[in-house]
Amino acid sequence: MALCGGVGGAKLAQGLAMALGPGELSVVVNTGDDFRHLGLYVAPDLDSVMYALAGLSDPVRGWGRREETWTFMAALTALGGEDWFQLGDADLAVHVERSWRLAAGATLSEVTAHLCARLGIGVQVLPMSDDPVRTRVHTDEGWLDFQEYFVRRQCRPVVREIRFEGAERARASQAVVAALADGALRAVVVCPSNPFVSIEPILAVSGIAEALRHSAAPIVGVTPIIGGRAVKGPAAKMLAEMGLPVSGEAVARRYAGLLDGFVLDAADALPAGVMGDTTGTADGVGAAHAAGSAGAPPRFCRAATLMVTSDDRLRLAREVLGFADGLPRGRRRA
Repeated sequence: MALCGGVGGAKLAQGLAMALGPGELSVVVNTGDDFRHLGLYVAPDLDSVMYALAGLSDPVRGWGRREETWTFMAALTALGGEDWFQLGDADLAVHVERSWRLAAGATLSEVTAHLCARLGIGVQVLPMSDDPVRTRVHTDEGWLDFQEYFVRRQCRPVVREIRFEGAERARASQAVVAALADGALRAVVVCPSNPFVSIEPILAVSGIAEALRHSAAPIVGVTPIIGGRAVKGPAAKMLAEMGLPVSGEAVARRYAGLLDGFVLDAADALPAGVMGDTTGTADGVGAAHAAGSAGAPPRFCRAATLMVTSDDRLRLAREVLGFADGLPRGRRRA
């Protein structure tokens, strides 16, 4: 199983899909970014994951669909419409299809399964909840909806606090709970997504964090920070603005008590107190910092985490799975 949101997480999800056999991967996706725009239900992280798994992602922009056309947006702009959030023509069709099915009474999980089937995706893509959760960002300009902060304001406001409205009432979908309860689950991979606005909304949904803590499968996180910078998105900026070190170790600390292992980039130093080289094993990674009793720190390893090509995604996925396979199962978590 993988937990993810956004472009970086979608890349590793694609690598995991290539590394595993049919039916072996479920991807739980953040829906805190979802919002209504132009009367349509837009789910940016779900779409990023679906497009990556279907081989449709735009490799240049990093978001949306490749070979996209923009006739709709050009016409909307000419009419003086709300054009700050770009919707390509093929992407628009997904939002229209999702919106009318939801309006007809289908759940978000049911609609997502339909879209995945039509796009030829064999992986089980699971919204974190069928209930609404909305990420809100408290900034030096006041409270902003996430897309207002992320797209319209281009992440310029300084972040003070993040809130997940509706998370206290939302429930994990039955499929998510069932997947986490599966005794044959090999591992849970927390993808290299923004911890604040991609992973923590998932963990905030009732039932998910508890199910993860009771899972016998090892839980492994992958850093979204390389050399003090985020590959894409505002993760590094958010860490700094919230008074945290801009490092993979700081991200691992955000998941304190949950992780059994954490993958740092090969270029970054191990946390203080972790001794020894962590490269050169048969799987391309090596582990250090043994995990013991409940609440003990995770084991760390290093790997080349930058994913530029499909080969990079497959290689990293195999290394992460190999690392997870070497971790003890059934560890007691805080």
